[in-house]
Amino acid sequence: MATRHETINPARSRLIERELEALYEVSKVLSRSLNLRTTLQGVLETLHRLGGLERGMVALVEPETGEMLVRGLYTSEQSAVDTVRYRPGEGVVGAILEAGKTVVVECIADEPRFLSRTGLYEPHLPFVGVPIKIGDGKPVGVLAAQPADHLDGLLEDRARFMEMVANLIAQSVRLSWEVERERRDLKDERDQLRRTVRGNFGFDNMVGHTSAMRRVFEMVRQVAKWNTTVLIRGESGTGKELIAHAIHYNSPRANGAFVKLNCAALPDNLLESELFGHEKGAFTGAAAQRKGRFEQAHGGTIFLDEIGEISPTFQAKLLRVLQEGEFERVGSNQTIKVDVRVIAATNRDLEGAVEKGEFREDLYYRLNVMPIQVPALRDRAEDIPALAQFLVQKIAKAQGRELSITESAVRLLMRHNWPGNVRELENCLERAAIMSEDGSIDRDAVSLTGIEEQMPIARPAARPVDLDSPNLDERERVIAALEQSGWVQAKAARLLDMTPRQIAYRIQTLNIKVKQF
Repeated sequence: MATRHETINPARSRLIERELEALYEVSKVLSRSLNLRTTLQGVLETLHRLGGLERGMVALVEPETGEMLVRGLYTSEQSAVDTVRYRPGEGVVGAILEAGKTVVVECIADEPRFLSRTGLYEPHLPFVGVPIKIGDGKPVGVLAAQPADHLDGLLEDRARFMEMVANLIAQSVRLSWEVERERRDLKDERDQLRRTVRGNFGFDNMVGHTSAMRRVFEMVRQVAKWNTTVLIRGESGTGKELIAHAIHYNSPRANGAFVKLNCAALPDNLLESELFGHEKGAFTGAAAQRKGRFEQAHGGTIFLDEIGEISPTFQAKLLRVLQEGEFERVGSNQTIKVDVRVIAATNRDLEGAVEKGEFREDLYYRLNVMPIQVPALRDRAEDIPALAQFLVQKIAKAQGRELSITESAVRLLMRHNWPGNVRELENCLERAAIMSEDGSIDRDAVSLTGIEEQMPIARPAARPVDLDSPNLDERERVIAALEQSGWVQAKAARLLDMTPRQIAYRIQTLNIKVKQF
């Protein structure tokens, strides 16, 4: 068999060596940064420096318009022309995009589709343009350049090399688009969460019509505008944290963090680490540096609940942060400055604690710049119907079903003293909702929670009821009459213009559980 000898083209061998080196450098550039514009500029510079491909350009499709925008450009003159656009089929670059095929022109001046829109190309030099494709889909852009060594008959080899580079660029474009899409999704999710949080802690969720609560709402609206330190006072369960949220999310700091800490839950050494952070090795178990709550709240708000429970020793450390806005992490001598709004809350008599020497007077005045007193629920019983309706809807959303509450149930709620305030009311309604199979929280469901046994026997109904109201069904009307008569059936019968036998029959058929005294 005859052996075929092929003559090796020295120029082609040198070109292959240069292109391999250029491909290696291009791969390093593509893995260096997620900034697509920076990456494309680096690729084109590498092609110019090592691949002999001058006046390199990358144009990418904009998904919104379908047009191509020049996203990368590199010439020896370092021109900044990067606002040129091409429609599919427009000019030679648009034709490459539309057809999805490589175009090789020996002299660009002889190409009738050449638009010279960038004004960069040398008319007498060849032109190579290749589509940038992600997988087997439509082209997402075009890579174009002018080979400097154009008289060696290797234009087709350069075109194949540029196709390889275009495939590498396509993967970077795909990754960049995925990162950008994820970034947009995260931004949309963040914005949605912010809107949800603001909705949950907006003024609309602060329920109350009594003069005491209207005064609280007005103070919250006014103080939210400023960076003033706020001290929220009131019994446990009155909604102090809800008010702190409302102040933050309706303030200029709403986009910053809202960080909270219950000061009564931790001893001094842990409280200092939680609020100020610690360095690695500062104490046993400190395996790494940790930012404290004040650092986490920089630019936002920190809510210090149960502030009256901190020890005199720690009060001095907290005072410095409030006065100077600075502190050191545990185990560090480096001073850290923060910009944080402080909202504190307490159910304690701080004035009495100051007189007894249990609470620093200077810290008291630093905290008590804008005091807001939240009234106990027993002092605003008129708000219970609106609160009950609001909480029932909240519980319905959590349980994923429709819930309602009857008038008789609300009247029963209004007879209770609520030592646990709104928190106790919510817990009671949640238990009653569990007891309600049909989703209607009636008097019996509320009674099953046990609150009726805690009420004084002689306590009257919380509010009068119009027994002729069309909003009352028969069961609610009978219950209302029994409540107004102290559960004496004969008196209830007279209120309803019935005989004792008739009302006894109604009680039985309507399945009303009679209160026994």
